[in-house]
Amino acid sequence: MLTVNAYAAPSATGDLIPTTIERRDVGPHDVLIDIKFAGICHSDIHTVRGDWGPQSYPLAPGHEIAGVVAEVGSAVTRHRVGDRVGVGCMVNSCGECANCQAGEEQFCLAGNTGTYGAVDRDGTITQGGYSTHVVVTEAFVLRIPDGLDLDVAAPLLCAGITTYSPLRHWGAGPGRNVAIVGLGGLGHMAVKLAHAMGATVTVLSQSLKKQEDGLRLGADHYRATSDETTFTDLAGSFDLIVNTVSAAIDINAYLQLLKLDGALVNVGAPADPLPVQAFSLITGRRSFAGSMIGGIRETQEMLDFCAEHGIGAEIEVVPASKINDAYERVLASDVRYRFVIDAATF
Repeated sequence: MLTVNAYAAPSATGDLIPTTIERRDVGPHDVLIDIKFAGICHSDIHTVRGDWGPQSYPLAPGHEIAGVVAEVGSAVTRHRVGDRVGVGCMVNSCGECANCQAGEEQFCLAGNTGTYGAVDRDGTITQGGYSTHVVVTEAFVLRIPDGLDLDVAAPLLCAGITTYSPLRHWGAGPGRNVAIVGLGGLGHMAVKLAHAMGATVTVLSQSLKKQEDGLRLGADHYRATSDETTFTDLAGSFDLIVNTVSAAIDINAYLQLLKLDGALVNVGAPADPLPVQAFSLITGRRSFAGSMIGGIRETQEMLDFCAEHGIGAEIEVVPASKINDAYERVLASDVRYRFVIDAATF
């Protein structure tokens, strides 16, 4: 076993603290990664605070990992020492079910193995990227193209693929009107990606305070949802709406903004239910759907797309000692638009 420095939550209520965690020995198909940067995702906060269910502690979160290969197992063929690589929200799956065989490991019928807080193949609880090193089976290690700096690439492993996947699946592109609800860690990536895909992009945000940013990132239009005229002016306008916020919203009001056969796709994960009225769907043959991350193949496609189009996350790099401050700022929406931890400070 390899003992490495990390930051971990000792409980659902305590601050994250410096500690050490153990990584398994590098097996034949494993890759040891020297972590350079780890993004802070709102999911990290939800998980360590028990918002999505009880956890095993201590728990080191982090599923936006960018680094360099330090060692490879004897049977590894995909990666070499010195390669620039990343790890996202999952580190394994059954590999045998229909979804895994289709390259949709995120929907593994046996349940994929999360990067942290999940039961690993050896029965231990996985620990995430808030650490100096991680050992991952080679099939779940992504190649980060040379055109992407590691710090701006780290959030792509969650925020990037979480928004890229529904945009691709529901056909964002030229001639399509796409709305992005919320301009935060997920929303700012959705705007960049939808714009690069060629769609006409509208941001729907509570206020206009981030309008300048939204337009700079690639939005064609920016409307405040606190203004009631937004919902009357834009009724029947969009082919696709991607909802990135993790708070409860009036889904029925947003469904009215869809064209015939339009889809509203939820990628945020609010703790409370989102009630949907049947007539909001059937009166326009509208769809209300959900999406999470993508599979490994699609995640690599996303990284290559971002490198081709010069897309990275808008970040603020912080030392490990500022993780708890960063958590509070995320909860206060005081970040534009993703915190990234410098792993050299663990």
